[in-house]
Amino acid sequence: QVQLVESGGGLVQPGGSLRLSCEASGGNLEFYSVGWFRQAPGKEREGVSCIVSSDGTPYYLDSVKGRFTISRDNNTVFLQMNNLKPEDTAVYYCADGGTLTTNLPLGLMKGWYDYWGRGSQVTVSS
Repeated sequence: QVQLVESGGGLVQPGGSLRLSCEASGGNLEFYSVGWFRQAPGKEREGVSCIVSSDGTPYYLDSVKGRFTISRDNNTVFLQMNNLKPEDTAVYYCADGGTLTTNLPLGLMKGWYDYWGRGSQVTVSS
Protein backbone atom coordinates (compact mmCIF):
# COMPACT_ATOMS: atom_id res chain seq x y z
CA GLN A 1 0.00 0.00 0.00
CA VAL A 2 1.43 3.34 -1.07
CA GLN A 3 1.40 6.13 1.51
CA LEU A 4 2.00 9.75 0.59
CA VAL A 5 2.92 12.49 3.08
CA GLU A 6 3.00 16.15 2.08
CA SER A 7 5.02 18.83 3.85
CA GLY A 8 6.19 22.38 3.30
CA GLY A 9 2.96 24.33 3.40
CA GLY A 10 2.46 27.47 5.43
CA LEU A 11 1.59 31.15 5.41
CA VAL A 12 3.36 33.37 2.91
CA GLN A 13 2.88 36.91 1.65
CA PRO A 14 1.86 37.60 -1.95
CA GLY A 15 4.90 37.31 -4.19
CA GLY A 16 6.57 34.86 -1.85
CA SER A 17 7.65 31.27 -2.40
CA LEU A 18 7.06 27.86 -0.88
CA ARG A 19 8.33 24.40 -1.72
CA LEU A 20 6.03 21.47 -1.13
CA SER A 21 7.38 17.94 -0.76
CA CYS A 22 5.55 14.64 -1.06
CA GLU A 23 7.33 11.57 0.22
CA ALA A 24 6.07 8.16 -0.88
CA SER A 25 6.49 4.88 0.90
CA GLY A 26 5.40 1.42 -0.17
CA GLY A 27 5.92 2.04 -3.86
CA ASN A 28 8.19 3.51 -6.51
CA LEU A 29 7.04 6.84 -7.92
CA GLU A 30 9.27 6.46 -10.95
CA PHE A 31 6.95 3.93 -12.57
CA TYR A 32 3.70 5.84 -12.17
CA SER A 33 2.12 9.18 -12.84
CA VAL A 34 2.39 11.72 -10.04
CA GLY A 35 0.46 14.92 -9.59
CA TRP A 36 -0.26 17.90 -7.37
CA PHE A 37 -3.80 19.06 -6.77
CA ARG A 38 -5.35 21.79 -4.68
CA GLN A 39 -8.71 22.48 -3.14
CA ALA A 40 -9.87 25.86 -1.93
CA PRO A 41 -12.84 26.20 0.44
CA GLY A 42 -16.09 25.69 -1.41
CA LYS A 43 -14.37 24.69 -4.63
CA GLU A 44 -13.67 21.49 -6.49
CA ARG A 45 -10.26 19.87 -6.23
CA GLU A 46 -8.25 20.87 -9.29
CA GLY A 47 -5.10 19.54 -10.87
CA VAL A 48 -2.14 21.92 -10.66
CA SER A 49 0.78 19.99 -12.12
CA CYS A 50 1.79 16.47 -13.00
CA ILE A 51 4.43 14.17 -14.44
CA VAL A 52 2.70 11.42 -16.34
CA SER A 53 4.99 10.48 -19.21
CA SER A 54 7.95 8.13 -19.05
CA ASP A 55 10.29 10.92 -20.19
CA GLY A 56 9.30 13.05 -17.20
CA THR A 57 7.74 15.95 -19.12
CA PRO A 58 5.87 18.19 -16.67
CA TYR A 59 2.41 19.58 -17.33
CA TYR A 60 0.76 22.57 -15.64
CA LEU A 61 -2.56 24.25 -15.09
CA ASP A 62 -2.52 27.45 -17.16
CA SER A 63 -2.84 29.72 -14.13
CA VAL A 64 0.39 28.41 -12.55
CA LYS A 65 2.58 28.17 -15.66
CA GLY A 66 5.81 30.09 -15.21
CA ARG A 67 5.34 30.21 -11.43
CA PHE A 68 5.21 26.55 -10.30
CA THR A 69 7.71 23.81 -11.04
CA ILE A 70 7.18 20.12 -10.40
CA SER A 71 10.13 17.77 -9.99
CA ARG A 72 10.80 14.26 -8.80
CA ASP A 73 13.77 12.71 -7.02
CA ASN A 74 13.49 9.00 -6.29
CA ASN A 75 10.40 8.63 -4.10
CA THR A 76 9.83 12.31 -3.41
CA VAL A 77 7.90 14.76 -5.56
CA PHE A 78 8.35 18.50 -5.16
CA LEU A 79 6.31 21.52 -6.11
CA GLN A 80 8.26 24.76 -6.12
CA MET A 81 5.81 27.66 -6.00
CA ASN A 82 7.05 31.17 -6.76
CA ASN A 83 5.29 34.51 -7.05
CA LEU A 84 2.40 33.18 -5.01
CA LYS A 85 -0.96 34.92 -5.23
CA PRO A 86 -3.89 35.00 -2.82
CA GLU A 87 -5.86 32.83 -5.25
CA ASP A 88 -3.27 30.08 -4.76
CA THR A 89 -4.55 29.63 -1.21
CA ALA A 90 -5.76 26.05 -0.81
CA VAL A 91 -4.99 22.67 0.64
CA TYR A 92 -2.47 21.02 -1.65
CA TYR A 93 -2.51 17.27 -2.21
CA CYS A 94 -0.11 14.96 -3.96
CA ALA A 95 -1.35 11.95 -5.87
CA ASP A 96 0.29 8.82 -7.22
CA GLY A 97 -0.44 5.54 -8.91
CA GLY A 98 -1.71 6.65 -12.28
CA THR A 99 -0.66 4.91 -15.45
CA LEU A 100 2.11 6.52 -17.47
CA THR A 101 0.76 8.16 -20.62
CA THR A 102 1.72 10.56 -23.38
CA ASN A 103 -1.65 12.33 -23.03
CA LEU A 104 -0.41 14.85 -20.50
CA PRO A 105 -3.71 16.62 -19.62
CA LEU A 106 -5.00 13.35 -18.18
CA GLY A 107 -2.62 13.91 -15.29
CA LEU A 108 -4.72 16.84 -14.06
CA MET A 109 -7.77 14.65 -13.62
CA LYS A 110 -8.54 13.41 -10.10
CA GLY A 111 -9.65 10.01 -11.38
CA TRP A 112 -6.25 9.28 -12.89
CA TYR A 113 -4.71 8.44 -9.50
CA ASP A 114 -5.03 5.64 -6.98
CA TYR A 115 -3.31 7.13 -3.94
CA TRP A 116 -3.59 10.48 -2.19
CA GLY A 117 -1.85 12.28 0.61
CA ARG A 118 -3.71 14.07 3.39
CA GLY A 119 -2.83 17.53 2.18
CA SER A 120 -0.81 20.56 3.22
CA GLN A 121 -2.33 24.00 3.76
CA VAL A 122 -0.94 26.90 1.73
CA THR A 123 -2.16 30.37 2.67
CA VAL A 124 -1.13 33.43 0.68
CA SER A 125 -2.05 36.60 2.52
CA SER A 126 -0.60 39.92 3.58
